[in-house]
Amino acid sequence: MMLIQILNGLVYAGLLYIVSVGLVLIFGLRRVVNFAHGGFYMVGAYAGYTAAMVFGFWGGLIVAVLVLGLIGILLDYVVFRPLQNADHMVTVLVTFGILLVFEDVVQMIWGADTLSVLAPYPFDGTVQLGDILFPVYRLLVIAVAIAVALGLTLWLRFSRAGLYVRASSVDALTTGMQGVDTEKLSLSVVGLGTALAGLSGVIASPLLALSPSMGSSILIESFIVVVTGGLGSFAGAFIAALLIGQVHNLGIVYVPNVASMLPLLLMVVVLILKPTGFARSYS
Repeated sequence: MMLIQILNGLVYAGLLYIVSVGLVLIFGLRRVVNFAHGGFYMVGAYAGYTAAMVFGFWGGLIVAVLVLGLIGILLDYVVFRPLQNADHMVTVLVTFGILLVFEDVVQMIWGADTLSVLAPYPFDGTVQLGDILFPVYRLLVIAVAIAVALGLTLWLRFSRAGLYVRASSVDALTTGMQGVDTEKLSLSVVGLGTALAGLSGVIASPLLALSPSMGSSILIESFIVVVTGGLGSFAGAFIAALLIGQVHNLGIVYVPNVASMLPLLLMVVVLILKPTGFARSYS
C-alpha cells in the first residue's frame, strides 16, 4: 500500500516539475511572475484533447506543445517583454487576468463540463510491482518528467545556448554586451517554458479530468515548488517537486482535512530554515 502511495506521489511530483520548470525558465529570463502559466497548462490539455481526435494521443501531444510554444512567443512580444521591468504587482495582475481570459475562452469553446482522456496504447494497461498492479501510464509520466529534467540539465550545462541562458539569468546586460542577442534568447526560452506547460497538460489529461478550473488548481502548488526550490533553480525545483508531490499525496490519504495546507507548511518551514530556498540560480 505504501509503495502505491509513494509512486502516486512521484507521478504528481513529475507533473508539478514539468509545469514549474516552465515558470523557472520564464522568471529567470524575463523576471516576470507569470500567473498565466496555469492557463498554458489548461489550454495544452484541451488542445491535446481536440487534436487527439484527429491525430491520436501522440499527435495531439505534438500539436499542443507547438501551439503552446507559439502562444508563449506571442505573449512574450505583447506582455512579458513590456512588463519585464514593471513592478511585480503589475505583472501579477496582468498575468492573472490572462489566466481568467483563458478560462473563459476554454469554457466558451469546450463548455463547463469535465472531459476525460483515455491512456494511449500501449501504456493503457497495468504492470506487476511486487504484490500490486500499477498503471503503466503513471510510470510513463514519471519517465517523461525525468527525461525533461535530464534534457534541460544537459542543455544548460553542455550547450552554447544553455551557457547563454545561465549567463543572461545572472546579468542580462553584461551578457548582451558580449554579443548575445538576449531578446531573441528570452523569446525562445519563454516559448520553451509555455511549451512545457502544454506538455504537462497533455500528459496529465489521462490522469485528471479536464475542466476550465484545472489551471488554477495546479498553479498554486507550482508556485510553491518554484519558491521552495529557489527562484531560477532547476535543481531546486526538482527537489521541491519531489517533496511536495509526496506531501500532497500522502496528505490526501492520511490527513485529508488538512492536506491542502501541507505544501504551504512545507514551504514555510524551508524558507524559515533557508530563505533562498534550495538553490538560487540556474543549477
